[in-house]
Amino acid sequence: MMIKLKLTALLTALMALGLAASAAAAETKIEFWTFSMKPKFTPFFESVARNYEAANPGVKIEWIDFPWDVIQTKLVTRIVAGTPPALVNLNVPWADEYARDELLTPIDALLGASKSSYIPSTLEDLRFKGRTYGFPMYSNVAVIAYNQHIFRDAGLTRGPHSFDEQLAFARQIAARTGKAGIAPALSKIDGLFMWQGLAVIQDGKAVFNSPQHVALVQKLAATYKAGGLLKESLFAEDNFPAVIDAYKGGRLGMLLAPPTALKRIQGDAKDIYAITGVAPAPLGPTGIADGGWLIHFAIPKGVKADILPAVGKFALYLTSDANQLAFAKQASVFPTAVKAAADPYFLAHPSNAGAAEKAVEAGARSMAHSHTLYVAGIDDYDELRRSLVKAVEAGVTGKQDVRQALDQAVAIWNKKLSKQRLH
Repeated sequence: MMIKLKLTALLTALMALGLAASAAAAETKIEFWTFSMKPKFTPFFESVARNYEAANPGVKIEWIDFPWDVIQTKLVTRIVAGTPPALVNLNVPWADEYARDELLTPIDALLGASKSSYIPSTLEDLRFKGRTYGFPMYSNVAVIAYNQHIFRDAGLTRGPHSFDEQLAFARQIAARTGKAGIAPALSKIDGLFMWQGLAVIQDGKAVFNSPQHVALVQKLAATYKAGGLLKESLFAEDNFPAVIDAYKGGRLGMLLAPPTALKRIQGDAKDIYAITGVAPAPLGPTGIADGGWLIHFAIPKGVKADILPAVGKFALYLTSDANQLAFAKQASVFPTAVKAAADPYFLAHPSNAGAAEKAVEAGARSMAHSHTLYVAGIDDYDELRRSLVKAVEAGVTGKQDVRQALDQAVAIWNKKLSKQRLH
């Protein structure tokens, strides 16, 4: 009898172990990566993971965050090793590069009817060669903050409605107040060209020496000569620190920046914040809003086919209206989900609202026109862009004829591009 009881207990224990092993084997693990989200957004992402696990027994969510300058190396290493994460945070230029190198998995089948829940322009940013490569999460656009006292003294009563008006207002501010009017990020002149509907590369050749490109740079040169452009760090890779300091110091009429910049002004320069007006940034001739920069979740190559439906389900949850809205409020960015972007938090403000709240509404109204502007598919592009920026600097500052400077840069580009075409 004793032996029988022991055998029964042993069999029961073995069955329990077997069931536990089966449960463990059946568990679906979804590892997703973000960049530069810790520690500020740790509660948000941990809450998303735990809530999803609670509603989906048998699914284990693992969140890993890397610094933005490390995540690409980590990702490629894991893809090559055949152990990629299920989802990874990327920006659009990174996604375009990885999609071209066949390192991402198209998600069209996983989107299904949920495609209509995202702002169309955000999905358009993630379509390469007819296929979609990411679940949009958040984006940003620029607004124009302007010093109302400087505008008053310059005889201006509203924000500019076009890029030409931005430059005209800047010249008027300089002429009447002696202060700079605006500080464009000319290290990103390629994006400015595209925003204005001017191609940088066409049919594999650089084309930024056309009469239209020359005319645009000549307008910048005229505004520079008139004192309308802030000269501090004008051609620096990142001129924003100098620009926001100039605005906070009352030395700059207009600040083109995301709405988050208004919070900095509110905290650092209350006197300037109190006299700051806000206007939507003008759309270019392309109908595109300035300053768009989309962040999304992509599925790397090598994620096992049998877990793709589970990965897609979690990705849709991660980028759902509710989660996008909660994250956007915390991060001061804009959601890419249609319902979240239409939330009253973004599209309404009280009559006594400050510039920061007005900036959120102005930016939200531009979100439908937001696109990430960049040049795709070029090796050593940063090196090429630097030669373009040097040419524009020479033309804008009057050190060289604008047409001549752009012609020389185009020759440099096409020499390098021809070698790439040969390969």
